Amino acid sequence: MIIHLRRAVVVSVIFFVLLGLAYPFLITGVGAAFFSHQANGDLVSSGTGYSGSSLVGQHWVGPKWFQGRPDGDNPMATGSQNFGPKSKLLLHFARAEARLLAKEGIKATNELVTGSGSGIDPDISPHSAYVQVAAVARADHLAPAALRHLVATHITGPYWGFLGSSYVNVFSLNRSLARLESSSGRAS
Repeated sequence: MIIHLRRAVVVSVIFFVLLGLAYPFLITGVGAAFFSHQANGDLVSSGTGYSGSSLVGQHWVGPKWFQGRPDGDNPMATGSQNFGPKSKLLLHFARAEARLLAKEGIKATNELVTGSGSGIDPDISPHSAYVQVAAVARADHLAPAALRHLVATHITGPYWGFLGSSYVNVFSLNRSLARLESSSGRAS
């Protein structure tokens, strides 16, 4: 019996050292060496005063900005907080989000009123970006054509040309919008 217990403890310690210490340190080192920008959160800071991460959705306040999913900017909010498709809470939440968007003159799309699977998705579809152009143009006193062009330049195609669908990173789009405003002298 003691022999079996000793073997179990030795195997447990070996696996703890290999899988609990060595493997995480190895993967962290590989990430830092080969994917440094992403491993460090893809943090962005600019002279426009806006900073954040292009990998995490942020909350943009007011009609002057393109809106992303209502996930917010809390990275601790990831996980299974999403409601099921028949949930009354989901319906209530989506209607409330749609009313907020309507106040800003934005026609709500499904993805602008519902959270993503991860809870921190920074991307929206090109359609959801284009429906916001008129409201953002009105709020920023910019030409809608200039904003449509700005959205078009921020559309990223599917991964490897066939995985998923095209998307727009809202953080990058709003950073470009801030630069556009400052170059046209309308920054506030």
